[in-house]
Amino acid sequence: MIQHLGPGSALPSWVEALEQKAFGSAWGALDDHEQLWLMDGLGFARWSLVAAVGEAELLRIAVSPTSQGQGLGRSLLQTSTEALRALGVVQFRLEVRVSNSPARHLYESEGWQFQGIRKGYYKDGEDAALYSLAPCN
Repeated sequence: MIQHLGPGSALPSWVEALEQKAFGSAWGALDDHEQLWLMDGLGFARWSLVAAVGEAELLRIAVSPTSQGQGLGRSLLQTSTEALRALGVVQFRLEVRVSNSPARHLYESEGWQFQGIRKGYYKDGEDAALYSLAPCN
């Protein structure tokens, strides 16, 4: 079951642990403009929402290594995108490491369109691939 946490919510300790493992750092409580969808102990999707202009950016999505390959990331992406559309979001975007082929494949299979490259985006110098999701999806 996918649950939702809104702005200002503290994160369960397992989310922070998974963030640390997947991204090398945990961001902590949700900011005023952030939303989180989570599957207890298995994965999460963290979004930044600019409701006034109908935009959302996928900040982080992660699934526990022992649960990968079971469609959980797809479920989190679909559920959170649908919920954000219900809140009036019409434009979605994200950045992902160019080397993250599994994530890029997931996004592309869900209708996200490659928009270009942001050179040297990550601290280690790796480029980011930019994606957006059209309003009609």
